[in-house]
Amino acid sequence: MATWEEFAGHAPRIAETFVRRHAATGNLCMLATLRSDGFPRISPMEPRFFEGRLWLIGMPGTTKFADLHRDPRFCLHTATVDTRAAEGDAKLFGTVRHDPDQRLHRRFTEALYARTGFDIRDRQFEHFYEADITGASSVELHDGRLDIRIWKPGRPERIVSKP
Repeated sequence: MATWEEFAGHAPRIAETFVRRHAATGNLCMLATLRSDGFPRISPMEPRFFEGRLWLIGMPGTTKFADLHRDPRFCLHTATVDTRAAEGDAKLFGTVRHDPDQRLHRRFTEALYARTGFDIRDRQFEHFYEADITGASSVELHDGRLDIRIWKPGRPERIVSKP
């Protein structure tokens, strides 16, 4: 497993695609979790980068966070509406870990408020999840071919090209 910073060091092209597409959609991504009956759930969310880590934080009481509490596995996909993926897209796979550090929560909410004006500085977090990345992939178009980059811990990025 890898923090965001570790992952970005080992898979810089996939990380760059993820960051670019994440920013292009106003931070919107699609989060896949597993429901209590074992079926997948897809939910919109806005993951955030902070202090070299990727955080999955959101409204309390949502089913996606109940899913992650029960089973920490996830897939996070940059949102796209382009069937050709001309601008690329990326997926991250991994597990989440709750970080109960109240000082971290305060630093995060202060930074979020300073950047966006969104004020949740008085919120107590039931789930403050850090993403531990266990794999990733991205898709980009180059000269009419589809390049799929794949990364797994302990291995460099590799490319599978399709005409």
